[in-house]
Amino acid sequence: MSKEHPTAKLWTYIAECVRLLYWTYFKPYTLERWLRDIHPELKPRDNPFTKQAEFHTNPRLRRYAGQIWWLTAIVPILVVLVVAPIYTLASSETFDWVLSCPFLLGWLIGLIFARGNYKTRLVTVFFAFLTSSFLSGVAASSMAYGMACGVVSSVAFAVAFAVALGVASSVAVGVAFGVALSVGLGVESSVVIALGMAFGVASIVAFGVASIAALGVAFGMAFGMTFILGVLRVYFWLPELLWILTLFFFSRIGKQLNYLRYLPPRFDEIIILPLPFMGQMIVESYRDNPTAARETIDYLISSTNQQKVAAQAISEIGRDILSRCQHLSDIVEITNQITWIPSPAPKEYGTVLPQFLDISQSVRAANEATTPYRKYELLNIPIKALQELKTRLPFGGYADVAIIFGSTAERWLTILETAQRTLAQQAQQSKEIPQVYIAGNSLDPDTAKYRFKGRIDIFREIENLTLSQQPPVLLLYGGRRTGKTSALKYLPHKIVPNIIPLLIDLQGAASATTLQGLAENLAKQIIEAARRLPRSLDLPYPNADKLAKDPFPALQTWLGEIERRNPGKQFLLCLDEFERLSEVVEATNSRVPLNFLRNLLQHQQKWTLLFSGSHQLSELPAYWNDYLINTRALRMTYLEESEARELILQPVEEFPKIYESSAVDAIIQLTRCQPFLVQLVCYELVELLNRDIRGNRRAANSAKATAQDVENVIPTVLERGDQYFRELWTSLEENDRNFLRRLISGATPTPQDKGVIKKLSRKDIVAPEGDALQVPLVQRFIEQLLEEE
Repeated sequence: MSKEHPTAKLWTYIAECVRLLYWTYFKPYTLERWLRDIHPELKPRDNPFTKQAEFHTNPRLRRYAGQIWWLTAIVPILVVLVVAPIYTLASSETFDWVLSCPFLLGWLIGLIFARGNYKTRLVTVFFAFLTSSFLSGVAASSMAYGMACGVVSSVAFAVAFAVALGVASSVAVGVAFGVALSVGLGVESSVVIALGMAFGVASIVAFGVASIAALGVAFGMAFGMTFILGVLRVYFWLPELLWILTLFFFSRIGKQLNYLRYLPPRFDEIIILPLPFMGQMIVESYRDNPTAARETIDYLISSTNQQKVAAQAISEIGRDILSRCQHLSDIVEITNQITWIPSPAPKEYGTVLPQFLDISQSVRAANEATTPYRKYELLNIPIKALQELKTRLPFGGYADVAIIFGSTAERWLTILETAQRTLAQQAQQSKEIPQVYIAGNSLDPDTAKYRFKGRIDIFREIENLTLSQQPPVLLLYGGRRTGKTSALKYLPHKIVPNIIPLLIDLQGAASATTLQGLAENLAKQIIEAARRLPRSLDLPYPNADKLAKDPFPALQTWLGEIERRNPGKQFLLCLDEFERLSEVVEATNSRVPLNFLRNLLQHQQKWTLLFSGSHQLSELPAYWNDYLINTRALRMTYLEESEARELILQPVEEFPKIYESSAVDAIIQLTRCQPFLVQLVCYELVELLNRDIRGNRRAANSAKATAQDVENVIPTVLERGDQYFRELWTSLEENDRNFLRRLISGATPTPQDKGVIKKLSRKDIVAPEGDALQVPLVQRFIEQLLEEE
């Protein structure tokens, strides 16, 4: 392998130095990434000679340090050699080389010392003092600065002083200093730093002036020139403006895509002043080549200070894509087309665009459902969201947003409603039985509609107690999967409108590890719950500063403000999974959340608390007794038999008759009208019938479930409901499980079992007599479990 010629090596070295100088002034983000690759702790303003001990193991670091040293030493001299004759010609005054040259000499000496890794200011001052015996004070100070300063600010300092010291008059000093320093300030990426340096420069120049008048003129001109030229970089912006105008002109007669790679930020990463048409060119290019447009946007975000332009381009691209949707498939594909948009979207993208993206995802979920009926049902979610969006748009305060997105929302709504009508026809023509049973998550009014059955007595009692003169604390308790959360979700639809139920999931809120985090989560959930009401309610946001300083007093004040803004309303704060508050008390070692709730009861007359969980008051830690005073317990247990039959036979309107009466009786007996188990058994029966219809084992128009079918799906039901059954079993104490083992094996309860029987009876597990389990399906699971032990 031939060695590189020395001349070629020299030119390579010089080219690298020039590139480094270019990066310093025009591409600081690129320079910063490049330096991190050389050394993880190296920054542009660092003196690389402070890491001289690593030179032998890091040759790239050693090469960079040498290049920086040469740049810092030579560039100021070259600039002075160029500026001096220009100054002489422009001002007809002689440049003062007597002052400028000693400064540059001191500057070089300082750099030599800096290369020797003299780090401390004490050493720097010491050498400056020694040198002052041989050089002027100017030279000594320059040497000291050259030893002490970082690379980036060093060139700025040297150029500014060398030029300023060479001019004659005070006014010219100010101008020359300002212009010279502005060149150096082009390095600075922070306007704040640049302003600070400008102020310091102006002060230095001004103090060298004799008269007060000259002081003001010199200071003003130095500061003004430094800001205009150094911070705003006008001398670079003017040609860049001409550049972008030229690109835009040629883009009108050609493909915009060809010009994205030549945008000014590709070559200058720190453009401060705005450049027109750049965002428009990116948006137009996206239609022909999305990849190139996205790459340009990514570059603007990560490698320049043009994030605002990028955000505006993303917003415009999103609007353009949304407005061009003509079919359901177009709406579905939007999530694929603009998955590169961050989620949640930054504030610059507005609040409307993210809502359209969420609606698109809901449409995709509906489109991926397995049956036409399920697709029909799931489309209700995006249709409702679009209707609400249309209603809110005119009140958003931005007429242009309402016009642009309003027409898009109207078009989307037409597309979805048309698709839903088509799906309804397909569902009617389908041979399969629509799968309408939901076994698993709690029922949501938006999707489950009329599937929620019964509980009228619970709703009436909640309504009456909330509207009483002195409402008590409400405690809604019952076993797992008895429908407590579903009841709370349907509550706004079941009670009078002057009661405002606000549902809070404390299972999520309890993940907070600080009181501030808990308070913020509670406020967020209250606001979201108000927006989900049948008549949406927009609540004000709490004061963020007060919430951070003292969370729960701030929350108390905020609830009072909500009360005052909504006269005539009674607020019902529903705390689901309230037992989770005990975890917060233990995690924070503070009962402040409980004190907050007690204070709310005592001082906020328009607020009532409803706790929902699987525990009675007697089963909670002792400290709860101090907070749940004047509590009214509401028990959530099995459905009434008539309610269970309605759920089986008519879960939704116009559901076909698919059950023989013996099958309905078998479901009632097997599940004891436990709502989750009724849904689960019916779900598996529909799946069984549809499999037989597809396999031509049953006629589609006459297929009906029998009692034998109910017996046949029991193994599948036990498998699918395994989590529910195991959670029920493991939640019991060992003494309780031993009693159930004896009971299933045929043993007769003894008088000593009276306490266990009473406890398990309250949990709806065994009959009050203690001679049998209440739910045959639960007994089947325990029998199966004991066989496996």
